[in-house]
Amino acid sequence: MALAADAATMLAAYYLSLALRVDFGTPAYGWMQAHMAAVVVVVLQMFAMSLVRAHRDSWGRFRIKHAVRMAVALCGAAAFFILMRVVLPDPNHFWARPPYTVSLINAVVCWVFMMVTRILYAAWLAEKRKEPLFGRSAEAELTPEVKGLFSGRRVMVTGAGGTIGSEICRQVASLGPAALVLVERSENALYEIDRRLRSRAKCPLFPEMVDIRDRSRMEKLFGEHRPEIVIHAAAYKHVPMVEMNPREGLDNNFLATLDLAELSIRHGVKRFVFISTDKAVDPSSVMGATKRLGELAMCALGGADVFRAVRFGNVIGSSGSVIPLFEEQVAEGGPITVTDARMTRYFMSVAEAVSLVLRAAAMEGDDRLYVLDMGRPRRIVEVAEEIARRHGYRPYIDMPIVFTGIRPGEKLEEDLGVDVPGAKRTAHGKIFALGGTPVTQDELAAVASRAREICASEMPDAEVRTVVLALAANAARGSGADSAS
Repeated sequence: MALAADAATMLAAYYLSLALRVDFGTPAYGWMQAHMAAVVVVVLQMFAMSLVRAHRDSWGRFRIKHAVRMAVALCGAAAFFILMRVVLPDPNHFWARPPYTVSLINAVVCWVFMMVTRILYAAWLAEKRKEPLFGRSAEAELTPEVKGLFSGRRVMVTGAGGTIGSEICRQVASLGPAALVLVERSENALYEIDRRLRSRAKCPLFPEMVDIRDRSRMEKLFGEHRPEIVIHAAAYKHVPMVEMNPREGLDNNFLATLDLAELSIRHGVKRFVFISTDKAVDPSSVMGATKRLGELAMCALGGADVFRAVRFGNVIGSSGSVIPLFEEQVAEGGPITVTDARMTRYFMSVAEAVSLVLRAAAMEGDDRLYVLDMGRPRRIVEVAEEIARRHGYRPYIDMPIVFTGIRPGEKLEEDLGVDVPGAKRTAHGKIFALGGTPVTQDELAAVASRAREICASEMPDAEVRTVVLALAANAARGSGADSAS
């Protein structure tokens, strides 16, 4: 495509140069000779461009060095045609020896035309990179129900400095809560979200640097701030890392969640929202299993219309996810690494995902588990190819894509789990309600007890992984911890 565009540009430049030479009249040697000369000029110019490797890089990566290469190629072609005027003095050979002025004007005009096309293309690419990757809306409208839930209420957000947590804080802060408590264990992340919200928040902010696993500290925070709404976004979410550290994943993602839920019951929290993941559906990883246990906890705990989980897939731009990784790899010149060409994932912008989470949080009813409609799953390799193109690279040509193999705990395909009995689409078309898995509080207590035993045990990590997966599977079937030994 780029070669064809350059050839068309060279033709346009040649005919414009010729028209300027003959004052837009008819050449004395006739149009047939002029057309033959046009073909020869374009072929020679393209050959000269290939000699200096002017076509090696795509237009989107146009730099000064490319402009210099083009100038050298076009000047070389013009010098050749001027030389041909000496070698072939016969006017009948015009097709191989255009007038000096045509050759010189053509070199300048062609260079300017090609510079302009490349600069415009680079500018178009820069604008395209600002567009949503998959064309999804950036944010769903926040309804009066959402505003009514959060306005004037004291809200606590855990994992406030993460990608999802910080967006939750941003959107909730705009709804005029009575107070917004930012719970985050990373000092830098807490500083950043607090700094960004200070100038625009419509409420008092309380940044609290604390680990959610510190129960005594969290109990003090609940007593001090008396939150009415808790949105629990803090989690270990990277599958390979949690596979290598299964106890920490179980402790943080499930047991700490259960502790927060129990604190919420004791302190009269009116709404507790647990952020879940599509990896919780038939989990093959410890991370997914711990999130599934968190979902089951939301279903088992008492308090009608208090506890609920919201499940969704990948958010675009989330730290550690494939898209920022691909962007980083492209910036470093490649290669882009993809685990498997067949792998697919669901994607949604973080702003849209959070706005739908807040919509789900505001819904009335006894449903405990909500799932966001993520659209169709995307092949990861197609995402890599699109990101390469957006940066002006041609996938597999000047930006290699390497397949590294599936890592422990990963699946080729994820499932949102909406094709189950009882699942229904809510009044908001992008949110499904799945009701809740029937898990009793006694069964939940047994699972929690077994989870604490696992975290305190000395069993090898490989065995921990096996037991945690069995624990989640058995709990989902209603058999509690009996078979997870």
